[in-house]
Amino acid sequence: MKAYTRTKYGGPEVLRLGKFKIPDPAPDQLLVRVNASSVNPADWHVLRGTPYMIRLMMGFPNPKNEFLGADVSGVVEKVGSEVQNFKKGDEVFGDIMNTPAGSYSEYVCVQANFWIQKPVNISHEEAAASLLAAVTALQGLRDHGQLKSGQRVLINGASGGVGTYAVKFAKYLGANVSAVCSTSKVSQTKALGADKVIDYSKETISSNTEAYDLIFDGVGNIGPFHAKQILKKNGKCLLIGWGGFSHMIKYMMSNLFIRGKSLDSFTAKMKTEDLRFIASLLESGKIKSVIDRTFPFDQLKEAIQYQEKGHASGKVIISM
Repeated sequence: MKAYTRTKYGGPEVLRLGKFKIPDPAPDQLLVRVNASSVNPADWHVLRGTPYMIRLMMGFPNPKNEFLGADVSGVVEKVGSEVQNFKKGDEVFGDIMNTPAGSYSEYVCVQANFWIQKPVNISHEEAAASLLAAVTALQGLRDHGQLKSGQRVLINGASGGVGTYAVKFAKYLGANVSAVCSTSKVSQTKALGADKVIDYSKETISSNTEAYDLIFDGVGNIGPFHAKQILKKNGKCLLIGWGGFSHMIKYMMSNLFIRGKSLDSFTAKMKTEDLRFIASLLESGKIKSVIDRTFPFDQLKEAIQYQEKGHASGKVIISM
């Protein structure tokens, strides 16, 4: 099989496409033939080893795991002897970030509990798009943000991979959604259901006089004291993911001085029950994956470069 690996930290140029033996599944594993994967900001943070604190987990001075990539959708090729709930030919999807494997490969072999059945009415590309991004949006809004029906939420970065799901989940939860994006993404963001769209090229967030119960910041450019100004009493601002380490420190320090409002950050934790919930919403059409571009497997480096620029409207997909 072909798979991308790296032996040092750096940009897409450190990736190498090599040939490996197709693994045989252990008794508790599935061997899955990959149909599609997706590119996440987490992937290029892991690739580059930034912010540098993640090297304490990923390996120092070089990465412990040579494989890369988290989101996978594919078809079961072989089933471990102890696995009862899957069979050869099943279409499955899952997030394998916390395994020694990587999604940028023709085959993946990991424990069966990382997989769930793919809804038959969505494509492998749509399924791969929905994993880390949709889980991040769901857990950020529902669990960490405690967003309730009737509350007001500001979603900063509403046109990105996580942001597009966040708009849909916020509407599903019954919230009033203000969404921040660029001019070219306004129509898409309105179509996702946002009640108000703020075009950041024409209107600054700071000029917005509305107050919010929750700020979902997927960009990392809302300062702590500005957040305080536009949050309601007992409101919360959530910084999403690893991209704003210095911002996260500012939030932690600001909590010492800002009372009645909280500033926090989080990264998603993959939970099978959340994946099943997301799969049910995708199957019913209550949420939908937004895909910006699909790259072939041999253009992975170009796909990561494109995603890293931060201008994708939705998800960037790798198709086999």
